[in-house]
Amino acid sequence: MATAAPRAMADTAHTKLTHDLIESDRVEGTNVYRSDGTKIGSIERVMIDKYSGQVAYAVMSFGGFLGLGHDHYPVPWAKLDYNPKLGGYEVNITEAELKAAPHFDPGKEYSWDTVQGQKIYSHYGVPTYWA
Repeated sequence: MATAAPRAMADTAHTKLTHDLIESDRVEGTNVYRSDGTKIGSIERVMIDKYSGQVAYAVMSFGGFLGLGHDHYPVPWAKLDYNPKLGGYEVNITEAELKAAPHFDPGKEYSWDTVQGQKIYSHYGVPTYWA
């Protein structure tokens, strides 16, 4: 009988964790939608600050055909909201905002420094997490 209570608590804790957390490999490839439900891209990867553990960006892939000719757009994580009805992330980014956003060619090295980060966060009107 003594083992039944801890197992029940462990099951409850596991259910709670899996409900509030998501594994990084399940985020990669998740679709991204505008508020009207239009799919605009997908999450290529998640960038995590190695010192604070804070998720800094979702690197989103837009454009291209069959994975060719697309660019990557780092979007502050705080700009995304998970929408269970869509089964993906929702962002309020206009076409003009996206076209003018900082982005990079996935085949080239990108500078992930705070100067570049400030440009990205400023573009989207989101306060930086490190300030």
